[in-house]
Amino acid sequence: MGLSKARAHTNIALIKYWGKANQKLILPATSSISMTLAAFYTDTQVEFDDSLAADSFTLDGELQSAKAAARVSAFVDLVRERAGMHTFAHIASVNHVPTAAGLASSASAFAALAVAASDAAGLKLTPTELSRLARRGSGSASRSIFGDMVIWHRGTDDKSSYAEPLAMNPQLDLRMIAVVVDDMPKSIGSRVGMQRTVATSPYFPAWVTANEAAAREMQTALTAGDMPTVGALTERSAMMMHASTMAANPPFTYLQPVSLALFNFAAELRATGLQVYATADAGPNVKLLTTAQDAAAVLQQVQAKFNVKAVMSGPGPAARIID
Repeated sequence: MGLSKARAHTNIALIKYWGKANQKLILPATSSISMTLAAFYTDTQVEFDDSLAADSFTLDGELQSAKAAARVSAFVDLVRERAGMHTFAHIASVNHVPTAAGLASSASAFAALAVAASDAAGLKLTPTELSRLARRGSGSASRSIFGDMVIWHRGTDDKSSYAEPLAMNPQLDLRMIAVVVDDMPKSIGSRVGMQRTVATSPYFPAWVTANEAAAREMQTALTAGDMPTVGALTERSAMMMHASTMAANPPFTYLQPVSLALFNFAAELRATGLQVYATADAGPNVKLLTTAQDAAAVLQQVQAKFNVKAVMSGPGPAARIID
């Protein structure tokens, strides 16, 4: 049967995705805007094999638990259904990014799986179709199908909720510095955290309204090449998202003291003239959005003040088949 290998890069949302309007289809409550990162990616190989009695799933060379394999198998079922086939598959992924630590490993993982599995099954899907498919595995994976700057339209159903590339002023030569505060798996996974926030946070309706407006404002700022507005919107979206989790019942946060210190440090660096803005997803790790001109200075300052690993990345490419 067919064998295919794909690579997809992680993405970091500048305008956040937090909360689903539809759990089954993974339709988001708001639109989101992200930057695909060159430095972090997942390679996934899928081989359909008539001799198999069930799917097998290895991650970084280790056979995964039944729970982890079930999520992957359920996703491959979507591909099998489209292709009209019933053959099981060997699925092997290698994560070049810490898993489950708030660095968007699920985005790159399911985007790579969508590309590899559909190709191995003989499907010829358009990028939009791949985005909609990847969304069913992990919402943010819909954005990792594309490179550079990407918008995920929240939509109202399976067909209208997809990502696509977003125009950006070429003068905005952006860089992202990922500061690894803690690379251990999170105590509260993103899905559980989202569900609790949607169900119990009184701030959630306000988050939806404000973040959807921020997505529109971000598109304008990116087109204009307005870095101060791009940065301010990025920081505010992150802070609004984390405020919604802190107001949940019971309240929780993914941020650690060092995470908050990095947000404050970004403001201190801006006061010295450097263009740098902080953001954080469902994890303690902070990403610093900056420019190619200021990236080296920001990286040096962060590493001098904090005892943390920091990796700088430029914009990454779209998901693709690799040899």
